[in-house]
Amino acid sequence: MLISYVIPCYRSELTLVGVVGEINDTMAKMDGYDHEIILVNDSSPDGTWQVIKDLVRENSNVTGIDFAKNFGQHSGLLAGIREAKGDYIICLDDDGQTPANEAGLLIEALDKGADAVYARYDHKKHSLFRNFGTFMNEKMAEHMLGKPRDLFVSSYFGVKRFVADEMVKYENAYPYVIGLVLRSTRKIVNVKVNHRNREVGTSGYTFSKLINLWINGFTAFSVKPLRIATGFGGLFAFLGFAYGIYTIIKRFVVPDVPLGFSALMSAIVFIGGMLMLMLGLTGEYIGRMYVSMNNSPQYVIREKITGEKDKQ
Repeated sequence: MLISYVIPCYRSELTLVGVVGEINDTMAKMDGYDHEIILVNDSSPDGTWQVIKDLVRENSNVTGIDFAKNFGQHSGLLAGIREAKGDYIICLDDDGQTPANEAGLLIEALDKGADAVYARYDHKKHSLFRNFGTFMNEKMAEHMLGKPRDLFVSSYFGVKRFVADEMVKYENAYPYVIGLVLRSTRKIVNVKVNHRNREVGTSGYTFSKLINLWINGFTAFSVKPLRIATGFGGLFAFLGFAYGIYTIIKRFVVPDVPLGFSALMSAIVFIGGMLMLMLGLTGEYIGRMYVSMNNSPQYVIREKITGEKDKQ
């Protein structure tokens, strides 16, 4: 059985050699499995691509993909999954925090019948900011994408071949891997693994990137935000109508009481803000439809190299 490891890479020139070496050492101890490693350089500004080229020359089972510009982690994952030939595909990080030596736990869960498996951590070693981002991502996936409440999703996961084949059918410009897995199968499990401290560098996820990821998640695979906006619109329309009736009655019952200018302005500003928010949300959907209709690519590959090609 062939296991494909997919690793999106960004600013990982100091950690990537260790991650690939750990994968090779781990798989050497597992009988009945062969493996390949796909490294996707997301236009990293450091020497990551040179490290990948060195690894390809030294390992016949490694493939390197270099993006022409930065397209994001999820585009990198899809590019690697499209290249993968394995019966199982295992995706993990390039920084060494996701323990490659525990990949056997994910493979075992797939062997036992799961279609997809996510690593679950008892003690995450990310920063407080990154943990908050993960928490918000979990809640967004739960409410917008129908993720089971007891399922923990992470960047360390594995899927069977048929799930991967369904995932790569998505060709629009805004991929979101968690949504692709959830719409392909509900036979998803967790396995507990350790989470390591980051030894080199910092997370590549900034606040703006996390916001973009959340927006991408709930606009790419769910229309619930539009339904929520519709519900708020109906609610405020009802409240406005009720307040108008109240104002008319109040004017007849107590004619000497002046109407409140401040309350009126507060209501106008509040409702106007909500309307702008709803229009912006609708515009986000329309804009993404426009970009997709123009066939904007998920990623652009500048170069691809394989160990087999170097050996010939």
